[in-house]
Parts: sequence; C-alpha cells; structure tokens
Amino acid sequence: MSHKGIFIVLIKGVTHMDKLSFNIFPNVNFIDLCMYQFGHEQCEPGHSFGPATRNHYLFHYVLSGTGTLMADNAKGITQTYNIKSGQGFLIFPGQINTYIADDKLPWEYIWIEFDGLRVKEALTTTELTKNNPVYHTHSKDIREKLVEEMLYITRHPSESPYHLIGHMYLFLDYMMQSAKSAKLVPGGKMSDFYIKEAMNYIEQNFQNDISIEDIARVCGINRSYLGKIFKNSVGHSPQEFLMNYRMIKATELLKLTSLSIADVGSAVGYENQLHFSRAFKNIYGVAPREWRNEHK
Repeated sequence: MSHKGIFIVLIKGVTHMDKLSFNIFPNVNFIDLCMYQFGHEQCEPGHSFGPATRNHYLFHYVLSGTGTLMADNAKGITQTYNIKSGQGFLIFPGQINTYIADDKLPWEYIWIEFDGLRVKEALTTTELTKNNPVYHTHSKDIREKLVEEMLYITRHPSESPYHLIGHMYLFLDYMMQSAKSAKLVPGGKMSDFYIKEAMNYIEQNFQNDISIEDIARVCGINRSYLGKIFKNSVGHSPQEFLMNYRMIKATELLKLTSLSIADVGSAVGYENQLHFSRAFKNIYGVAPREWRNEHK
C-alpha cells in the first residue's frame, strides 16, 4: 500500500504546503534487510525537520540544492554539517537530528528508511558513522548506480515487495562499495565465520528448544565471546536474533495458516503458550490472536 500527497509541515512557526512523494513499505517480514518508508521531496526555502529521532536507519541523497544537518555524534554532542547536491547523510537509530533546507537554494532529496539484522554489519564496512554521517564518494560511477536504485524505488511504489527489496539490496551494496572504509583489511575474519555459523544454526533449529550455549558449542566458542562478537557485528545479542527470527516465522504462520496459537508457538520453539504470547507481545505490541485478526 502506498500513500502519496501533500503534507502540511510547520516551519519556523509558519504553516506551508510542501509537495512530496511519500510511500510506506508494505508490512512484509524480511529479516536481513527491510524498508519502512521512502520518498522524494523538493523542499521549500528554510523547510526543517526535527529535532527528532528514528527507530531505524534513514538515508537521504541530495539531488540538487543545499541544506544543513545537525546531528548528535557518538558522545551525544550536536555537530553541524553543510550538505550539497551529490552528497547524502545517514541518520542512525536513536540519533537526535535536525535538517534544514537552505533559504536561497533549498535542497531536493530522495530518502529511504531501512533496517535489518545484517544492516549494522554491512554499514561497518563503510565510513558512515554517527561521527561521520555525511555520504560522499570519489567513485562517480557507483554513486550514480546508488542514485538509480533509490530513484527506481521511489518511482515504482506499486511494484511487489519482493521486487522492491531486490533493488534495496542493490542500493545497500552500492552504498557499501562507494562509501567503503579505507581502514578495512580485505578478507574474512574468524568472528565473521562464527556469526555465520551461529545464524545458520538458528535458522535451521529455531523450532527446537535451543539455548545460546547450544549455539556457542556448535561454533566451538564460549557463550560470552559469541555474545560479544554478535552484538558488535549484528547489533543484536544472539538471544535477540533468535527471538526476532522466531517471531517473524510466527507471523508467517499466523497469517498463512489456521493453526491455533498454541500450535504456532510450538512450531517456533515455544512449548508454553503463555511464554510465546508474552514474547510475541514484547516484539509486536499486541497478542498473537489480535495480530492475526489485524492481518487477515
């Protein structure tokens, strides 16, 4: 489902009408990478957004014009960045930010809000951080490919979620290539191998009564080391990854089958229906039965 139209925004105490294209990504469960919303806007002079925070990553690419980004760095100190066409900026989850279009040459930008279990790991290969949120690259060719993917997504909101998520993977790949960190040494690390082993084990055994100790034992490492490298690379603990994976599988069963709530819970590794319902509500904010009724 997409939503397009005219939005009323408050700018410096004055109400203006800003034309924008804004689309909500359909409620489809993708685990590794997912979009939440995307759009395109030619801003009015001085148009501002914020101060605000996001629950997910939000990337803007500036097609024309200029503007200013004010965003907290890793220490919570607000930094100011002047951004022009051909550049972009990445807002991180929980990061306080404000961005303002120039009074004389207001920017036109496209944006995508995204997240996923593999996103933090992917972004660590780039130079984009809370301390360095401005996107710029010396590779014009790859930058143009990144922009092409963003424009394609914003111009084709009615395509299927699977079609759009395919272009989202290309967008992320071009971001990783064009904003690659010079500090990274080519070649895999053992920690990457352990994380992949852990993820594979979870994906193949989520329906069983598995523990984090079981996952660590399969990888040949101790629980605390697994927790440390998992958190650093993926942005979630192994327990959070396992729970999120189970809940996503649960929503598929709730939506696509007529299994009872108890049977759905059992199918994703919860023998106790109460424990399953409590875990589900912690993730989605509603009980499994209520979620099923809302998504029929």
